[in-house]
Amino acid sequence: MANKIKVLFICVHNSARSQMAEAFLNKLAGNKFEAKSAGITPGKLNPVVINVMKEIGIDISGNKTKGVKEFIDRDDVFDYVITVCDESGCPVFPGNAEQIHWTFADPSGFTGTDEEKLAKTREVRDRIKAKIEDWIKI
Repeated sequence: MANKIKVLFICVHNSARSQMAEAFLNKLAGNKFEAKSAGITPGKLNPVVINVMKEIGIDISGNKTKGVKEFIDRDDVFDYVITVCDESGCPVFPGNAEQIHWTFADPSGFTGTDEEKLAKTREVRDRIKAKIEDWIKI
């Protein structure tokens, strides 16, 4: 196959939403797309997100959080840069990539019991998966 379509998913800490989006795109359409993810200020991978992804057979436990700066410093080129934040502080990535914004709640901000946090994180996971499935039809 010709070159894959390169996609960078960005959120604040690269600990949840962008990690899920990267994993889904690579799993669902890895033959056509090459997805990566990054954060403005990389944090620590969210353990609840690791758990809800494992529930559906995707293991992201070995993933590292990455900063947007490392992609900029390497002059990486992307066809699409998709922000998956709900905050107004979503970044703009330099270059000619098509910029897309999808809004998803941040699992790190969820409150309640462990089960309530799990349930809310599953909702975000399922919304991200549905958005990816819809987007790859283009």
